[in-house]
Amino acid sequence: MNKMKYSPKLITALWLLLLGSCTQLPEKNQKTAGEWKIDFLDDFERFNPDNWQDQRIWVNNETHCYVPNNEFDTREVSNGTLKIKVINLGEKRPCGNIDKHGNQHPNTEYVAGRIASKNLKEFVKGKWTARLKLASNGEPSMFPAWWILGAQNNESPIQQSDEIICWPLTGSGEIDIFEHHGDHQKNEFTTGAIKSLGECDQGDWWSHRKGVEATLNEFHEYSVEWQGSDLVYRLDGIEVYRNIGEGDKYPEAMFAILNFAKITDQPMTGIWVMEVDWVKHERRS
Repeated sequence: MNKMKYSPKLITALWLLLLGSCTQLPEKNQKTAGEWKIDFLDDFERFNPDNWQDQRIWVNNETHCYVPNNEFDTREVSNGTLKIKVINLGEKRPCGNIDKHGNQHPNTEYVAGRIASKNLKEFVKGKWTARLKLASNGEPSMFPAWWILGAQNNESPIQQSDEIICWPLTGSGEIDIFEHHGDHQKNEFTTGAIKSLGECDQGDWWSHRKGVEATLNEFHEYSVEWQGSDLVYRLDGIEVYRNIGEGDKYPEAMFAILNFAKITDQPMTGIWVMEVDWVKHERRS
């Protein structure tokens, strides 16, 4: 049998290749990105006033009245889920909701639920997720939402001295994780941030937003996370949209909102329900 002969140059090259591969092995103490760690979780075994409060406010010319204390079962908690509802009472009644200019909502036959974690559970950046579904979708005037808002927002309820910043300036910025516009969509939601135009009440709703198809009547996980300077939006853990370079424009602590709105004068039938299994916030460990 003939013995194979290796040239000195070949031996040297092989030795350098082996040495290089060894030096590229990660060190045991090399730092890696931290894992997500839950720092807030509500699984809605009950309505927890340490996590949420009713938010009574009139915005967007909505035609319903937000009512407190689960009046008319508008924010029912049962069987381990939260049900946020819009209900037609069949006759008009007074509404105590006030807009940011001090105007009172007119009498209406529609009542709805809206809860916020304002001054209770507020976090800087990280990752927000909710698992939710709609009982029905694609009906005119439907406007359910899962979103976060800057904690210095100057809209009701005003409970702290620093709540003096108007929407959508920094400190009162808005990120919409899940919105469904029934007038224009069926089995589709929009997700994205609202771009501040630098003045009170001046926001660009659409340039940083995307429509995403989903079976809205089935449970899904809807999330947003800060990833470097980006905002990353996920559906069931899969990235569906990204606001590149926008994350640093939302440095403030933010609170969560769950609400179901009726946005136009179109009539509604039945009861509209957004069912929420859980909400959580996570941070990098």
